[in-house]
Amino acid sequence: MIIGSTIGDTDMVQLRHLEYFLAVADHRSFTAAAQKLHVVQSGVSATIRALERELGADLFIRGPAGTELTVAGQELLPHARATLDAVRAAKDAVHATRGAVRGTVTVGTLTSIDVIDMPELLAELYDRHPGIQVHLRSTTAGSAGLARELRDGDLDIAFIAFTGTPPADLHARLIATAQLLLVVPAEHRLAAKTDVTLADLAGMSFVDGPPGYGNRALVDNAFTAAGVTRTVALEVADIGTAATYIRKGLGIGFLTEFMLDGIDASGLARLRITDCDLRWRLYVATSSTRRPSAAARALLALIEDAAPSEVTAR
Repeated sequence: MIIGSTIGDTDMVQLRHLEYFLAVADHRSFTAAAQKLHVVQSGVSATIRALERELGADLFIRGPAGTELTVAGQELLPHARATLDAVRAAKDAVHATRGAVRGTVTVGTLTSIDVIDMPELLAELYDRHPGIQVHLRSTTAGSAGLARELRDGDLDIAFIAFTGTPPADLHARLIATAQLLLVVPAEHRLAAKTDVTLADLAGMSFVDGPPGYGNRALVDNAFTAAGVTRTVALEVADIGTAATYIRKGLGIGFLTEFMLDGIDASGLARLRITDCDLRWRLYVATSSTRRPSAAARALLALIEDAAPSEVTAR
């Protein structure tokens, strides 16, 4: 497909050129762009060179430290994104005249987080809109990784745990909150207690997610604010496995009640923290710089209808 000369003095700029340009611009890498587009890197390079010839300007600075946009590339970026968004919106409008919603939606999720029953929700989505296809992508990079992929355009929707106000470049709706509980082995010296303070935990070793995980950031911030040093002895990318490591005495940790649901929680004791509010918050997020497609909006509507207002730790 060919677009007109609104971008430059040419009528040969193709949508494929803009798609490849955005992939490189978002990832700052020809290699990563090729992986996203499922093409060979040489194909991406050739397409970008063709686009640069058509526009008469270099769009990227290629160097050992990575790929950066030139001034011309920075000027092209919003127009390229707007053009592809307009094409998608046009397709949505045509499909809507036939009463159909079509398209692919890529959704990023956290491992072992099932606040929403996604199988049931997707079954309802497919029943209402058979022309929609959803790709679910779990991440081991935590909420920080999901936010990055959302900004880069690799995800259309993401479930993200923010510790503070969501960033301005993401549109986020709170869908669930839950209290983090301290979880210790049943034979631990704290197991007989019902509540503790952060100061009571000084000098103990913890099992937690890696940096970038929402629950890790929440707890780290609380300990820093309390002036208590914390040692994370073991980092696990799948927080659902943390209970197993805690039961084996490899450290204590913070989990919500629903994170413990569906697993063997025997041999564990749960305590409340009395001197701070360790409230984990889960949001459904989209990019605020790109309008969601009709397919993404249909899925978002179902997510918001299905979302509990509160996940309460029992």
